[in-house]
Amino acid sequence: MKFDRINRRVFLRSTGIIGAGLAMPTIFTSQSKAQDFCNNPTGSSVVLGFNCPQTGPYAEEGKDQLKAYQLAVKHLNGEGDGGMLNTFKGSALKGNGILGKKVEYVTGDTQTKSDAARASANRMIERDGAIMISGGSSSGVAVAVQSLCQDMGVIFMAGLTHSNDTTGKDKKKNGFRHFFNAYMSGQAIAPVLAENYGKDRRAYHLTADYNWGWTQEESIKQATEALGWETVEAVRTPLGAADFSQYLTPVLNSGADVLILNHYGNDMVNSLRQAVQFGLREKQVNGKNFEIVVPLFSELMAQGAGDAIKGIFGTANWDWQLDNEGTKAFTKSFGEEYGTPPSQAAHTGYVQALLYAHACETAGTFHPEGVVQALEGLEFDGLGNGPTTYRAEDHQCFKPVLVVQGKEDPRDKYDLLQVVKQVETDVVSYDPSIFGGELGPVSSQC
Repeated sequence: MKFDRINRRVFLRSTGIIGAGLAMPTIFTSQSKAQDFCNNPTGSSVVLGFNCPQTGPYAEEGKDQLKAYQLAVKHLNGEGDGGMLNTFKGSALKGNGILGKKVEYVTGDTQTKSDAARASANRMIERDGAIMISGGSSSGVAVAVQSLCQDMGVIFMAGLTHSNDTTGKDKKKNGFRHFFNAYMSGQAIAPVLAENYGKDRRAYHLTADYNWGWTQEESIKQATEALGWETVEAVRTPLGAADFSQYLTPVLNSGADVLILNHYGNDMVNSLRQAVQFGLREKQVNGKNFEIVVPLFSELMAQGAGDAIKGIFGTANWDWQLDNEGTKAFTKSFGEEYGTPPSQAAHTGYVQALLYAHACETAGTFHPEGVVQALEGLEFDGLGNGPTTYRAEDHQCFKPVLVVQGKEDPRDKYDLLQVVKQVETDVVSYDPSIFGGELGPVSSQC
């Protein structure tokens, strides 16, 4: 009988062969030679796994993120201009790989599907010897792969994932998130919405039907209702829907005067364009101009939405036009390599790769115990967001959040968003216990 590593663990636990205080017998280890932690790189190189959506509704974000990972590998290996290695304050990185080993990488296509993402991550760990997995542009994918990495004994440096769950109820000791979350979006954008649209508003939500959409909807509802808004209706929509007309038609007769689109990637592009085509932004309801809000969006999504993005408020983790040395260095490197400015998906992936490498150098080991210890409570600067902290209690990064708006008169297709407010870290911070979950112990065995 053959077992892959995860199924083998489930079998052994269910039969009582392994349990509390009992080690897995040698006969069931997946490699013939003993090693003190999973995929310990004993040769001259180390393998990282980049698991990004290259197909599916979030493919544009995933492809851009993969470009950034490839650029990070070049910079870590001392190739190119070094990018943010030159601005990362207090960095232990030397541009000679990680702990003197050349960085190599393997890739996988998550397809924006949790099962596909787990399968590709499992392959990179089992077959290719990846010691760290990063990537994703979906919180459903991130939560699934983070759980797998915990079971497989490798570090997971989350890419683009915005659900509260990732570092909330589903947090893991082996997992770390640089990207901000839905709660932070709500706290950042609600006062801006109240200032621009008033406190007497009636909102209708269309929400992607998976864990990111659910927590985004919840966070925006709580934040806007606290300021006086009323939620009229909240309707779930399937991920990857091309036609949103059946969901938009009821909005017209609902009495709502704001439509909140809790959508991302191509879903956001399609739903926003169709809402504008329905004429929603030209209507008046309850004596007010009808408004549309997209709580989370990016330059890539703005490009897809075209003119429909003009005047739309949202939040972002980062923007390539920020005026700081880290952003300038990364944007220059990425632009020279690929001919376009980087997206926020690209930025957070690149930063995660550097932070993992820095943690290994600081700890002097690839062992997950040392890497976790080096990342927990890490305070850093020079990577594009200003002073940032990796909170030890939940492995969530805390930094300022950007409220952005679609420009009415952009210079070109890369100049579509303007930062209207930078919300300071203390405004979007919260008690680490509010979303539940337990980090548990570090896992290091395959």
